[in-house]
Amino acid sequence: MTAEVSDALLNALKSAQSAAALTGAGISAESGIETFRGENGLWNRFKPEELANVDAFLRNPDLVWAWYAYRKRVIHQSGPNAAHRALVELEALIPDWTTITQNVDDLHRRAGSRNVAELHGNITRNYCYECGARCDDDTLPEENNAPHCSKCGGLVRPDVVWFGELLPADAWEKAEDAARRADVFFSIGTSAVVYPAASLPLIAKRHGAYVVEVNMDATPLTGLADETIIGAAGEILPVIVDKFREMKAGRG
Repeated sequence: MTAEVSDALLNALKSAQSAAALTGAGISAESGIETFRGENGLWNRFKPEELANVDAFLRNPDLVWAWYAYRKRVIHQSGPNAAHRALVELEALIPDWTTITQNVDDLHRRAGSRNVAELHGNITRNYCYECGARCDDDTLPEENNAPHCSKCGGLVRPDVVWFGELLPADAWEKAEDAARRADVFFSIGTSAVVYPAASLPLIAKRHGAYVVEVNMDATPLTGLADETIIGAAGEILPVIVDKFREMKAGRG
């Protein structure tokens, strides 16, 4: 079934000088990245919050590093889907576009998105817990044991936001600025309950944006959005792009 795209959304996109999209776990699920734990029996014994925190890392760095190594393998075997690619096309069609993501899987960048605010970090990057030096994956030994910094000898950790940690200030500032500027704001595949990210559509709405929700289910944002489209982002977003292109070409 082809997704219905409203004239109101198309007209808002046509006149938009600035737009943004907030993406959550739902868009990654369509690439086969379902949960923190996946289906591996070893990791089903742990809750994500038991591993994704500083205390767990300092107590058992090898265990936490091995979990992230497993997650990286799952992500590496996956790839961007039609929704990721549609956002790349929208970035090319709208003068000022920002993709804001709660996901750490790097799929937006792999798809070709250029202006990305990664609120929860990026699992492909690492840094030293002690001195803050950046440590790229390709410079680290391929093993499950937590590596040590070549500069100071400290433990190297994934560049992701753990439970109890603040969001990166630069990423949040970029996201908040994009929400304030946006003439159109998409909320895609996110439950709209994890703050502060869940406040971004509301910030955009207060500043006059046309807010569009694309999700498999209704969320707390549904009643506040200008438009909600229920369904898979990988099916809906390409249709929006096609209809928008037709309108811009004068065929709509």
